[in-house]
Amino acid sequence: MAKLRHITLTVPDPEAAAQFYMEAFDMQRVGGTDWANAKGVYLSDGVVNLALLHYKNNDAAGERGADFVGIHHLGFWVDDVAQTRKKIEAQGGTYWMGDVKHDGGFYEVKYFDPNGVVVDITEHGWRGATKDVVAVDADKK
Repeated sequence: MAKLRHITLTVPDPEAAAQFYMEAFDMQRVGGTDWANAKGVYLSDGVVNLALLHYKNNDAAGERGADFVGIHHLGFWVDDVAQTRKKIEAQGGTYWMGDVKHDGGFYEVKYFDPNGVVVDITEHGWRGATKDVVAVDADKK
């Protein structure tokens, strides 16, 4: 079963946004990025990775453009990327970018769902995210 483990928000100032989420929700900084396409901060609540990115160009940002602020995409940690790609395409999803690296490194494969929402899939997860979480029975707390 795929697990929602990554949410990307595009923001004008990733550091300021990170400070808000760390102070307001006790999220922990687990990494960052600064490369040709984006600058950002990665946070985690221990289960889900929250990426706060500022895209540097419209090609990397997609149809919404580099100035868009809001939810940019969702990421699913899957057991089998090839099988999930077939399922996405069978349900009307269309490939956007990315591919499985043959060197075993981190990768994301991006698709548009039938409504145009971007979704990432990966077999390796995201820093600070946990694929399987043990459910706690609320009645036993």
